[in-house]
Amino acid sequence: MSEQNGFKRINFFKGFLTTEKDWNEAEKYHIDKRMVHNRMFHSPGVAFGHGGDLRVGARARGDLSVEIQPGYAVDASGHDMLVFDAQIKNINPEEFRLPQTVYIVLRFYEEMTDFIAYKENLEYKGHRRVLETFKVEVSQTEPDITREVELGRIYLEKGANRIRDARDAADPRANEIDLRFVPRAGRAGSFMAPAQRLRLQNVFWQIRRSALEYCRRGVLSANNVVQCCNTALMLDASNMVDMRNIFDIFYLLIESEGEMALDVDAHHPQIAQKKEFSEFRRHVEILRGLLAEGKFTTEAFNNMIAYQSKLNEISTAAVAGEKMLVDVKEAPKDDAPKAADIKDWEGVKVMPNPKDSMDLDGLTWVLVDEIKILDTDSETKHAFNVKEARDSYRSRQKLKYPDGTVIEGTGRAHVGGFAEFKIMNITPGRPVVILRRMDYVYGDYELEMQVNGKSIGVIACAGTDRVHRWRNWPAMIPGEMATDSTLNIKQLALTAGRDVNMFHIWVYQPK
Repeated sequence: MSEQNGFKRINFFKGFLTTEKDWNEAEKYHIDKRMVHNRMFHSPGVAFGHGGDLRVGARARGDLSVEIQPGYAVDASGHDMLVFDAQIKNINPEEFRLPQTVYIVLRFYEEMTDFIAYKENLEYKGHRRVLETFKVEVSQTEPDITREVELGRIYLEKGANRIRDARDAADPRANEIDLRFVPRAGRAGSFMAPAQRLRLQNVFWQIRRSALEYCRRGVLSANNVVQCCNTALMLDASNMVDMRNIFDIFYLLIESEGEMALDVDAHHPQIAQKKEFSEFRRHVEILRGLLAEGKFTTEAFNNMIAYQSKLNEISTAAVAGEKMLVDVKEAPKDDAPKAADIKDWEGVKVMPNPKDSMDLDGLTWVLVDEIKILDTDSETKHAFNVKEARDSYRSRQKLKYPDGTVIEGTGRAHVGGFAEFKIMNITPGRPVVILRRMDYVYGDYELEMQVNGKSIGVIACAGTDRVHRWRNWPAMIPGEMATDSTLNIKQLALTAGRDVNMFHIWVYQPK
């Protein structure tokens, strides 16, 4: 009777005398099972999301060497290859007949280690361990996925003396590193944190709503932005979006936004000439620059989301008041006075020096009071205090507004607890806006504001900006809550662990 095919694992029993053959076969059972799993359930290639994704990059030395970042890969035979530290590989042009394409490959390799020989009986000797490791090699032949994983390729010209990162990743030139052929190992499900994923969903929906406004005004290329968002949202609903692919998704999305900007410039001058739309173009270029840096990290993701969120606000503002391409019955004229709206203050958020008087969408707002933070006289006059905070500190910062204006300011910050102060010169019955200069790198939090012990609601400070960090964040007090010429304000931190900072406070009321 022929021996049965299948995996045989070791079975211990009382009196079983094991030999080295038994133990080696026991180890081989587990290795073979793992390799079968890898072959059947994971496509071979680089498993993106671990370490530096085995990314091949040029070195600052400006020579014919490359640096391979740590990471993890699986070949088609099922071998695991885990690279713990960055690897340097020098390319010797004398070993090749240039011009020629050379390939950086990762190969599985086993090495016998920990040799021991017992001097009592030299018959008993051998290697106690087998090191499962790898080799990074430069090859002249097209990589074979069954025994190696391609990490990158370079078309080297004759006389080449330097290797560079590709200026255009989609179209690398000679002597530039080409990463287009790096295979991706298959993994199931998203590895993105729930809070991060929810934030991403909100941004996709914002982009979609904004792009639809342009569609309704006849901007044809805005349809491409909408379809990009639809696809991204469907991928997210399928639990397939995380840090492995989000930058690729945003690359297509941002390019579609850039094409929409060109369409508006060419065919919709009434929108293109608006100041908000010039800001839209600038933010698209900032986002393109972030992607071009190739730093696909959590910090880069947060910066991208922050700039995209700001771009969404600007994009919507640029088409506010523009006619849609639908017949709408003219609404009856309303002779009622213009109502104050916190949305009118979006442009003031990025204003380096808020004015004493500002015309905002039909209302003239006048400065009635201000608090200079860390100015003893001003803080004493306004009874300014921070109480019950888990941590509080003073700060001096020299930062930029989005237009590039640099301003140095002093301020206070607190984690938890609340800040309280008085505002004066108030005309009862009129709405009040409290404008707070803040360091926007510490954004993404909520606070509650109370006036004379009554809550006016939650103030959300959405987004962050690590480059242009100054913002002026507004909070509006309804006219019915402005009951006296002096109001007691209490500002409570709601988001755990977040710094609430204040560098200057302005107080405005409409004429």
